[in-house]
Amino acid sequence: MKILGISGGTKNGANDSMCKEALIGAKEVGAEVEFIHLMDLDIKYCTGCTTCVQSLFSGKGNMCVLNDDFDWLLDKMLDADGIVFATPIFEKGALGLFHTITDRFGPRMDRGNNVIATKMAEEGHGKPIDPRIIKDKVISFMGIGGSDWMTRVQCDMAMLALTPMWKIIENEVFPWSLGIIADDEKVARAHKIGRNLALAAVNFEKAEYLGEEGVCPHCHSRNFFLSNDSTKAICCLCGIEGDVKIVDNKVCFVFPEEQLEHAHDTLPGKFKHANDIKNNTLRYNDIKKSDDYKKRIKKYKEFIEPLKPHN
Repeated sequence: MKILGISGGTKNGANDSMCKEALIGAKEVGAEVEFIHLMDLDIKYCTGCTTCVQSLFSGKGNMCVLNDDFDWLLDKMLDADGIVFATPIFEKGALGLFHTITDRFGPRMDRGNNVIATKMAEEGHGKPIDPRIIKDKVISFMGIGGSDWMTRVQCDMAMLALTPMWKIIENEVFPWSLGIIADDEKVARAHKIGRNLALAAVNFEKAEYLGEEGVCPHCHSRNFFLSNDSTKAICCLCGIEGDVKIVDNKVCFVFPEEQLEHAHDTLPGKFKHANDIKNNTLRYNDIKKSDDYKKRIKKYKEFIEPLKPHN
């Protein structure tokens, strides 16, 4: 059993320390542990070139054109049975580098896309996909902030797990935690998060969410998108559409069961999304061939050049 700890904070600061405390808890119950300080790595931002998804669906395998430390990080993550991720809270959410890793996961790590590509390979249409990508895995998150501005961080963190469909065991926020290392109660909580994660990794079939209950009963998110022209609400994490209601003086989210087939963290929902993207891409490819489209691109290209700093 391998548990990987990843910290996105300053070296030897609160995030590093609480991540290591969780690893101490995991090691107590028999886990082999490894630790990565994210700032030590060269991780480039995703350019949105879509090469990864094109490669998957053309039988070329799972790949990215960027040359940096991301594949090394991904290999470590795939090799682990469980991951505990500690991130500082910036502007109410996760730090930018965490978002960059989520972007780099994108369609490349989407379980639906990789299940489709695996089936293609089994039928003799392309390279086989690393089986670790579609392997079940548990993950826990810790968001550590210096104030109570933290209303987006849990949704941000859970987005990383949504793409590969990794099971979240805990998604904890520690507000007002500049001195968290000296707070015995919070240190004990981080320790328990590590223990719980390791125990969940031992038996994935019995693993379950142990964190604080959210408003969405499916993904435990507290973040919702509200439209001006509808009374419906959309969960910002799993994408389920339903109604926000007050029941017994508590906010709750109610939705029809068939919405689960469209959720962003279920295979049926992912297959539907992949098919929608496929059809949209085919329409776009046809549009790109038109003379009108080429004229429009030419107009914008010739109108102005981007500024660049002088070396």
